Amino acid sequence: MATIEKKCWPEYFQKIFDGDKNFEIRLNDFEAKHGDILLLREWDPKTKEYTGRELKKEVTYVARIKHMENFFKKEEIEKYGFQVIGLK
Repeated sequence: MATIEKKCWPEYFQKIFDGDKNFEIRLNDFEAKHGDILLLREWDPKTKEYTGRELKKEVTYVARIKHMENFFKKEEIEKYGFQVIGLK
């Protein structure tokens, strides 16, 4: 089991914190597996700083896909694809 640390923007962090969002869509540039821990650190894109809030979530499912050109650079998508991470 690995712990994987990632930035999380405030509006998404809060939804996960409140229990309304139990998944993550991330660039497939790292390996996540069932049982790993995703450490989400709230990141403010306006100040470009961490807020100090963190959440640990267990990875329950990973699906890898290659379509979502609106959020990432085309070169990154072509290189990595995507992964959808179910959280518990």
